This record gives sequence, structure tokens and C-alpha cells, in this order.
Amino acid sequence: MVFWKARLVILAVPKTGSEALEAALAPRADMAIRFPPFYRHMNVAWYEKSLKKLFLPQDKARLETLAVVREPVDWLGSWYRYRARADLDGTERSTRALGFAEFVEGWLAEPPPAFANVGRQSRFCARSDGSLGVDHLFAYEAPETLHAFLEARTGLAVRTERVNVSPPRDTALPEALRERLRREAAAEFELHARARR
Repeated sequence: MVFWKARLVILAVPKTGSEALEAALAPRADMAIRFPPFYRHMNVAWYEKSLKKLFLPQDKARLETLAVVREPVDWLGSWYRYRARADLDGTERSTRALGFAEFVEGWLAEPPPAFANVGRQSRFCARSDGSLGVDHLFAYEAPETLHAFLEARTGLAVRTERVNVSPPRDTALPEALRERLRREAAAEFELHARARR
């Protein structure tokens, strides 16, 4: 979503409440890409290579980006639950027959199997050179901070409701796997810690 007068571009990191934010703000945005999901979830590098090119050089320098990131285990848990839905049954992307530990192990693999190929928040927020490309980073777990920023920046009241909520499933992890995840996906935890700060 682009808010021209506020000089703000909101990038939709998957599984971070972006649909709820879109439902609240898209009707009042100057530009909103809603469909298809592939375009809606445009990452930083893609934004800089494509959408940002629509603006004049003097405008590009004044537009700032915003993204929301989620605690990595919770984020993976949301993907795991989401991919257990009935319409994916029988496909290679389904997690219905898998435990959460198997999903996380798949996500850590290079390359990940189809069921765990959900990307990484750190890569979503990175420029082509690997540097952080988000000006304003917020934690999913602190929506009040995000809402206060958006209201001050845009002058719009921000009221979100929960939408697209994944069904409940057990997402407990053995401690050894949790430690491995923290080690091998350190960039994800560092990004989230930065957002929390």
C-alpha cells in the first residue's frame, strides 16, 4: 500500500497480519496491490526494482518503507497451520500429515521441500545486496506501537480485526530443534529483536 501524502509504502510480509492491515487501510490508500498474492507480497528487492521505478527520482528519495515481522517460531507455526488447510490436501505443499518439527526441519533444509518453502522474513526485508531495506520495522506482537505510528504518520484511525487466522495445531518443538533453529536462522531472530527494539 502506498500513502502518498504520508510518504509511506507498507510492504506485506506474509503471515504477519498484513490482510488485517489491508482491510483497515487499503480503501484509504493511494495505491494498493491486493491480487494476486504473489504481487501483493512484494518484497523489498522487488519493490526497489519494479514499483519504485514508477516514481520520479525526487519522489523515490522521499518515500519510506514499513514492514511488520513476527517472532520466527510463531511465524513458522502460522505457516505450518495455514498449509494444513483442506484445499491443499493431497498436494506437495500440504502439512496436514506432518508434525511441526518435520516442517521446521524442512524449512531449514537447502533447498526446502515444497511444504516448507515459505521464504524467510530476513530475505523479504533485504535489498538485493543483502542489507536491510526497511525504514520502519515493527513487531507483530506489538500492534499498538504500529497503530500509533500509522495514525501519527497518515492521520487515519487504524482499527484492525483478526482475519485469515490459521486453524489451531500443536506447534511445540523439541528443545534441541529450537536451539538448532536459533543457530541456523540467527538472521530471523536478529531481525525480530530489532523490530522489538
